[in-house]
Amino acid sequence: MKPTDFAIHLTGFLSEYLPRQKNASKNTITSYRDTFKLLIRYCQEQRNMPVERLNLNMLTHGLIKDFLEWLETSKKCSISTRNQRLAAIHSFFRYAQYEEPEGILHFQKVISLPIKKTQKPSIPHLIPEAMKLLLSQPDKTTPKGRRDLTLLSILYDSGCRVQELVDLRVRDIVLNNPGVLILTGKGNKVRRVPLLKNALALLSRYIQENSLNVNWKSDCPLFTNKQHNKLTKEGIAYIISQYVCSARRISTIVPEKVTPHMFRHSKAMHLLQAGVNLIYIRDFLGHEGIKTTETYAKCDTELKRQAIESAYPDLVDINLPDWSEDASLLNWLSKLK
Repeated sequence: MKPTDFAIHLTGFLSEYLPRQKNASKNTITSYRDTFKLLIRYCQEQRNMPVERLNLNMLTHGLIKDFLEWLETSKKCSISTRNQRLAAIHSFFRYAQYEEPEGILHFQKVISLPIKKTQKPSIPHLIPEAMKLLLSQPDKTTPKGRRDLTLLSILYDSGCRVQELVDLRVRDIVLNNPGVLILTGKGNKVRRVPLLKNALALLSRYIQENSLNVNWKSDCPLFTNKQHNKLTKEGIAYIISQYVCSARRISTIVPEKVTPHMFRHSKAMHLLQAGVNLIYIRDFLGHEGIKTTETYAKCDTELKRQAIESAYPDLVDINLPDWSEDASLLNWLSKLK
């Protein structure tokens, strides 16, 4: 059977365009792939369209709109997930309109489908006292505890994404003073993050204890499990959950649920509260634009209060007269009916 134009262009989009031209990360490609797996499933199950006969003309503006509705109602996806799926579809149809210019009107109708507005939640993060308590939980007397302490400290101190931590290899650590962590982020962009002396000392001892400072181990994963395999994102989330449970036995300042990404949010908020310029925080976190970093400033109400207090003088006198001592006022009030 002759392959359809949808099959040809989807293969080119996922295997050529995204990785080679856009330099998209593996996670991005996986997310886009999953979007089209869902779309194909919808076409098969809800529209009785066999995948081997599916072509671009069938993927109309109306069908994509119904697919997005199906995601929300039947699959119980959140609006943010729906928007993420739509972004992948937009990207594919922008690619397709250059491959087949004759279908540009059809493609642009799909591209015109709007992102659904949603209320942006506050950024979940830990206050410094909660982070300090959480980092004090690993048992420093055991190899596992020392590994976990080093892992959690680096996750917080570097503000890295959990995937960046998972992908760290021994060669990405520069132990010279000042220490540097070489992180590979979204779009395979590399950035160098400075390490503070405490995190650097933990890393140095961890590398020495696990004999990772030999040349032939330079390409080995920095953090591994009992089977000496690279830790996964799920594995790191599990490690964090164990210490969250023990920390909450001491104090409830630690939230019930702490995700790996909350370490990154916490570092950003703590830097902001310490007065670090947004430009430096942007570069530290590896954000593409300053707008992403500005969301932290928008969410910090305490910083807003401090900024307003420092900018404007106090015009309201707190030493107000005691109205209860005003006899004429009390007499007037008592005559009110």
